[in-house]
Amino acid sequence: MNKVLVSDLLSQQGLDVLRANDDFEVDVDLNLSREALLGRIAAYDALLIRSATRVTKDVIDAATRLKVIGRAGVGVDNIDVQAATRNGILVVNTPTGNTIAAAEHTIAMLLALARNIVPAGISLRNRNWQRNDFIGVELYGKVFGTVGLGRIGREVACRVQAFEMQVVAYDPYISASAAEKMGIRLVDRETLFRESDYISVHTHLNAETYHSIGESEFAMMKPSCRLINCARGGIVDEDALYYALKAGELAGAALDVFENEPATDTPLLDLENLLAIPHLGASTSEAQEHVAIEIAQQVINALRGQPVANAVNQPKIDPRTLDILGPYLELAEKIGSFHSQIVEGQISAIKIHYNGALFQKEDVTPLTVAVQKGLLAPVLTNVNYVNAPFLIKQRGISITETKSEMEADFANSIAIAVTTDKGEAVIEGTAFGSKDIRIVRIDQLHINVRPTGYILLIYNSDQPGMIGLMGTILGEHGINIADMTVGRSSLWELAVTLINVDTPVPRNVLQTIAAQKKIDFVKQVFLP
Repeated sequence: MNKVLVSDLLSQQGLDVLRANDDFEVDVDLNLSREALLGRIAAYDALLIRSATRVTKDVIDAATRLKVIGRAGVGVDNIDVQAATRNGILVVNTPTGNTIAAAEHTIAMLLALARNIVPAGISLRNRNWQRNDFIGVELYGKVFGTVGLGRIGREVACRVQAFEMQVVAYDPYISASAAEKMGIRLVDRETLFRESDYISVHTHLNAETYHSIGESEFAMMKPSCRLINCARGGIVDEDALYYALKAGELAGAALDVFENEPATDTPLLDLENLLAIPHLGASTSEAQEHVAIEIAQQVINALRGQPVANAVNQPKIDPRTLDILGPYLELAEKIGSFHSQIVEGQISAIKIHYNGALFQKEDVTPLTVAVQKGLLAPVLTNVNYVNAPFLIKQRGISITETKSEMEADFANSIAIAVTTDKGEAVIEGTAFGSKDIRIVRIDQLHINVRPTGYILLIYNSDQPGMIGLMGTILGEHGINIADMTVGRSSLWELAVTLINVDTPVPRNVLQTIAAQKKIDFVKQVFLP
């Protein structure tokens, strides 16, 4: 008998799918405390949740029988996925179930913002007939900018084209030809912010996107621009948005999500040019039914050993392959992720070179898939070893592999080149034994860095005092340096500095470093 615990509200249709199986016993117990969940979880094979239940490491360690965690929705921020992976527990979600609901909600916010629907409706309910106070603006012929062209971003773009809007997009992880087929013009971030009459956010929240739309971005926008965020709270700097709206730097904004929810105390609610909704993007009866049925079926498949479409963590790889290539699987994924977080321009091609005798006799397909998974994981919420190649192909990015037996500087290494419209960048890595992986080269500069945690990548002039300057800035902001490596060609020329730090570096500190003389480029990378 497979025992399933449902600890968050799930549509009845999903429960019916589970209970239709004679070998499934389903218990629904909502609003369990952490202590209660810890006390009960050992008895279950599957746990179904939404956003309320927090599945922490201690819960996972106590779940001695658990085989699968199902998230009825997209985000898995409330699940310790790494702990689940270490314990051999599959984590699955439902990334497509609420796509249409979220896209339609974005359009609803767009129209309501443009035509002052909410304040006009409130005014009339107060028995006022003040038509001249609520004159709106049209969508026809305007420029719509989407930050991100994933599933929801594409659906939104398709719908605004019906209003005969011009669509521009910023998304480095799709080729220009793939966007062109959708009638979308790819641009850089600055161009999108400067040209757009409406801007909609469709990325997920991570270290790179946190507060990525803030004071400097608002300064680029037209005073007539309107901003919509139905993606994730925290992407938009709400303090900066407040001042931009109050100062008239923006005509209006519509937020469905907030950095801290419930957002009942934010001063943004005092502004008349803000449309605020309490996180309703996926709140349609159809979406709730879809995700409930989808997650129920995935849990059934997982417990019966059948294929699962939306695994968040890595599926099982055969033990022999894992034993031989294990460190290189981790390395390949981390190099892909590193590339993703520092990329400049639109990606068109990935070239992977396998160097050394190990790769001549082994199938490198899992490694190539790991690179693709790593490249997309920082920007998409549901990438795994099954769907990564499909997503790469869908985005018009070509993949090539080459091999050589020449040992070069290391017995075995992987060099991954990413080509964009702005050039090509190469990152090479190797493994020393089964547990020590290193990135050893960026372009032509040799380095030695552990690819883990928060890392600052800095291109700077190779001259005295530069390391001290960076260290001083970080120290003044309470950021501890764990390790540092420098790659250089010759004195006074360009060098690359990589700094491992114990905590994330805030955006304002990154901007302070980037503003220093003799520093050309600063990016923060997070490699879990």
